[in-house]
Amino acid sequence: MTLFEPILVALNGSGVRFVVVGGVATVLHGHPRFTADLDVALDLSFDNPRRAVDALLAIGLAPLLPVDAREFADPATRRTWVTDRHLMVFTFADPDDPFHHVDLFAEDPVPFEELWERSVDVRLGSISVRIASLDDLIAMKRVAGRPQDLADIAALELIKRGDR
Repeated sequence: MTLFEPILVALNGSGVRFVVVGGVATVLHGHPRFTADLDVALDLSFDNPRRAVDALLAIGLAPLLPVDAREFADPATRRTWVTDRHLMVFTFADPDDPFHHVDLFAEDPVPFEELWERSVDVRLGSISVRIASLDDLIAMKRVAGRPQDLADIAALELIKRGDR
């Protein structure tokens, strides 16, 4: 997890409310596999998106889209991107390392308060992060439905049953 630790430290240090989802959450639940990005569901209310954007910019990440990253924090702009451009995630990347990037969900994959309530607190080195519960992670992966997601679902269901 050292690849993603600076991102998680920056988000935690800025007081951002977030839940790790996707491949990293799958790994943290006990299914070892490679993942090249960090998927994050943010609390999209109040100034939380602005704090997240500021934290990521401060560690040198930049948006992949040719826009001012701070526009993501504006709910009206974000809504336009979702409806007009079909944006699902807003991606930040390290200009010097293509494997060092983070995807922020532009809309809640699951209502955030429910996701937060069911999430699991996990210790990673010096920090604590919340990861999606097995049930929420499986549900999100069912919606995505890509081959890797289907493979993850099979592994996560084994973990859930205690078979791994």
